[in-house]
Amino acid sequence: MDNVVLCGSSAYEKKYYLNPDYEGLPREVKKDLKMICVSYTEEIGGIFTMEYRPDGRLILKVESRDGDFDFDEIGSDLKIKQIRTKYGELMEALELYHKIIIEAKKDS
Repeated sequence: MDNVVLCGSSAYEKKYYLNPDYEGLPREVKKDLKMICVSYTEEIGGIFTMEYRPDGRLILKVESRDGDFDFDEIGSDLKIKQIRTKYGELMEALELYHKIIIEAKKDS
């Protein structure tokens, strides 16, 4: 089973994406998700996504194109740690939302 993308941002495309299945999230949460994703790619570069693993755990995934010398690999690790620290409670709540709301819809 594949990961389910919650949201993401690309420094290459200059775009932000929120999975339509999560439009029911509160406005403030959606605003925080956009801020997290866009600020990551503006500061670090590459492609940043927040994805649910099949077990429901939310992971932060980072990719960069081959030969992208603007991508800040060291800064990426630091930024990921900063996001996990600052938004740990939000991430736990999003995991719960995914299990209760999204998975329940699939099962019914």
